[in-house]
Amino acid sequence: MDEVMSKSPSHCARTYGNDGDPDPFQWDTREDCEVRQILDRVADKWSLLVIALLDRRRLRFTELKREIDGVSQRMLTVTLRQLERDGLVKRTVHPVVPPRVDYELTPLGRTLHVTIRSLVTWTEQHQNEIAAAREEYDAKEQAAAAAALV
Repeated sequence: MDEVMSKSPSHCARTYGNDGDPDPFQWDTREDCEVRQILDRVADKWSLLVIALLDRRRLRFTELKREIDGVSQRMLTVTLRQLERDGLVKRTVHPVVPPRVDYELTPLGRTLHVTIRSLVTWTEQHQNEIAAAREEYDAKEQAAAAAALV
């Protein structure tokens, strides 16, 4: 079946399965595909950590920075702005001196946290298998590199 495309970059080509119905597990791989852009944003490591932390409670910028090991101030600022733009995080500025800014998940952001929690649970359940697969792969690569030197 032909792909349905809009000339708008926010819409992506639709992929159809063998039954002629749209395949919900496929998306266009073009960089301007909106689905790809959203996945890139929410699957980013800093976004995942921010969403996980904000699920527990509302936090200030400095609290988030302290909790997320290795994130720079600039990267945290960019991440929070992008999540706010996507409607996942709400930013509240309190009119006090010095200014106080709180961040919290929106109802939409909370729905995403459910999915993130499932991903973390899967990772915890399979981390030993993944570690074993990595060791096996690395051993094969080392053996191949050693054989290439001979």
